[in-house]
This record gives sequence, structure tokens and C-alpha cells, in this order.
Amino acid sequence: MKTKNLLEILATPSPTGWEAEGQKLWIKNVKPNSDRVESDPHGNAWAILEGTDAKAPRVMLEAHVDEIGFIVRHIDDKGFLAVGPIGGSDRTLAPARRIRLFGSKGVVPGVIGNTAIHLRDKGNEKPAEWKDLYIDIGASSAKDVEKLGIRVGTPAIFVDDAVEFSKGRVVGRALDNRIGGFVLANTLAILHSSKKRPRATAYALNAVQEEIGCHGARMATHRIRPSVALVFDVTHATDTPGINVKEHGLVELGKGPTISHGAANHPLVAKRLVEVAEREKIPVQHEAVSRSTSTDADVVYTSRDGVPCALISIPLRYMHSPVEMVLLEDALNAARLAAGFIQSLDRTDTFRVLD
Repeated sequence: MKTKNLLEILATPSPTGWEAEGQKLWIKNVKPNSDRVESDPHGNAWAILEGTDAKAPRVMLEAHVDEIGFIVRHIDDKGFLAVGPIGGSDRTLAPARRIRLFGSKGVVPGVIGNTAIHLRDKGNEKPAEWKDLYIDIGASSAKDVEKLGIRVGTPAIFVDDAVEFSKGRVVGRALDNRIGGFVLANTLAILHSSKKRPRATAYALNAVQEEIGCHGARMATHRIRPSVALVFDVTHATDTPGINVKEHGLVELGKGPTISHGAANHPLVAKRLVEVAEREKIPVQHEAVSRSTSTDADVVYTSRDGVPCALISIPLRYMHSPVEMVLLEDALNAARLAAGFIQSLDRTDTFRVLD
């Protein structure tokens, strides 16, 4: 997937529960490098690249397509809209931001209101609660809002689309986790263009509804029945001022994707990833996870009888904001790592810790 294709996908709204348009673009990008693409009723989609050995592991690569956003909770008589979060939206970033609402008659521009500094009680300043925030779409009544196709339950996102920044960096909303879909697409491209097909069949899953509880990954993993899985998401880059690396660990942009250890991460899968990285001279970083990963890996590895699984993360600055930042080289190295892992698999790879 080229950078311009990633930017096109990033510009396509895909809030949790309304992922279809973003998913269609992702499918368009992976079709040329897969044997077929399948989907389910909720909008999960997976591209399949058939391996040469039916007894080799079924390997699933997984990322999520949805992004955080907002939802209309109430419309008052004057045409102002009460707003709530979709997923882990940060209410401290919401005031005075332009947004797009996706109504039944098309996109409606709006702003999240912000009382001018001159009129606020500056002796009692604190972040507004969701119940205190509102959307202004320039309407004068609830009837005006209705005419625009906006109702309770209408989703919205920030206006901020991604831009290519300096030195291979991309900045914008929704890099969490469209960059994971970018990794999936490039992994398939590497495998498809290889002179020798892998023995293992690969299922590249772009799942819905991660931001509200990993529901899409749970559904699709149950259906696909992988024997081993790699999950791709973003992780906090902690190389900016004010972050305690003793508490959060040191993860840097440009030093490669991270391999997580602990919790949902199977030790033998992680070990194989490290071996592949060393053999292929792919830069990687390491993260410790004491409990849950807070990613789809948590539901993938517990699916059915349990799936040996590892989490590979792309360092990202300013998570869940309109100015998320990644370095594309980290994502491309994650794709190289995934392709090398798949190419290393054969029918003897059971990833059983007691064998």
C-alpha cells in the first residue's frame, strides 16, 4: 500500500459501528495481493493468501479498522446537540473543534462549542464533562436539525485528516489503527510478490469495533479458527517531553515496531519473532505487558481452545488525538517482520510450550 492510499483511507471516516466505507477502501487495496476476500454481517473483512501445505498452520494477521469519535445524545429546542464519546475519545480535546456529522442526508459540518475565555469563570477552570459539551451546526431549532438529516445516534468525527509530515512521518486522526491495516496490506504484498509462496495459509483480518471492546476480532477469530496469530496495533511512543519512561517504558519513533512480552503474548511466538528480526536484520523494540494488552490480542488468544498469539505495535505519538504521529518506516518493518514470520512456518510449528 502506497502512502497516498493510506492517506485516502485515513480521510475516510470509520467510527466504531460505522466502519463500512473505510473497510471498502482497505479491501480495494488488498484484493490484488490475495486469493480472495471474505466478510461477515458486521463488516469484519479478511483477505486470504493460500499456502502450499494444507497441514501447515493457519496464521491470522489482525488489525482493527474503527476509529474513535462522537455520537449525538440529545437535540434541544434551540438546535444544539448534546454529545457523547464513541470509544476512548478525549473530552479535554473536544471544545472548540470542528467536526463532521454523518446524517441520513449526507455530511453536516459542526463545531463543539467553547465559551470564550472572557466569559468563563477562570477561578474555577476544569475540563468540561461530556454532559456539558454540545455541538453547534448553525441550526435555530430541533426542526432545523431534523431537516439536515441529524438525529439522536448520529456519529461524528474531528475534521482533521492526515497529512504527510517531514522525514516519512504521517500526522492526523485515526492512525490508531489504520496503520495496522497498512501493515496487513504490505505484508500481503510482500508474500504475494515472493518467488516462493509460504507453506502456511495467511488470513489478514481487518476487524471492526475494537475501540468499544474488541467485539469484531472476537467474532472473526471464532470463524477463522487460526492456529497462530499476530495482532497489529499502535503503542505509545514515550520519546516526548514529560513522560516517565521508568513507569511506561521507552518506545521511540524510528527504532522499529515493538514486540510485547507477557499476558496475551505467547512466549514461543514472541521467540520466533525475535529470531526472524535478528535473521532479517529488522529493528525491533520490546515492551513488557503485565496484565491485558488493551488490544484485540486479548480476545484473539482466548478464542475457542486458545490461540498462540503475539502483539506487534507501531510506535505512535499523541494517541487518541487529532495529531497522532507515526513513522512509516516502523510500519513497513512490521510488515517485513510479519512476512518473515509466516515464511518461517511449517507443519511442525505447533507452538505448544510443553512439547
